[in-house]
Amino acid sequence: MQTRKSMESSIPYVVLGLIYAFLLCLSWTPDTIRMMFTSQYWLPELPGIAKMFSSEMTLALAWIHLLAVDLFAVRQVFNEGLENEVETRHSVSLCLLFCPIGIVTHVVTKALTKSAQSY
Repeated sequence: MQTRKSMESSIPYVVLGLIYAFLLCLSWTPDTIRMMFTSQYWLPELPGIAKMFSSEMTLALAWIHLLAVDLFAVRQVFNEGLENEVETRHSVSLCLLFCPIGIVTHVVTKALTKSAQSY
């Protein structure tokens, strides 16, 4: 029951969003924008991206971004597992380690569960 309540809460996303917005405001300067969008087409280029990721602030932003995406994926997998009565413990764990693998595992588990239930 406690897990279900914590998965329904939007507080983690609000907190991560506020932290992300705060760090984003601190990290983006006119130099940052110039560094990222140096081409005539206003597209990021590899040297600018590499220079950005040498900054601790950019790495913190990337970490928070990945954490929020992973948490969102875990929430979706968990809720879908409850709705469809599919085991999700392994998929949730894999989502927290490497999100795409966890999602694929969940899709496979869901398909196997449906095919087993149809027999």
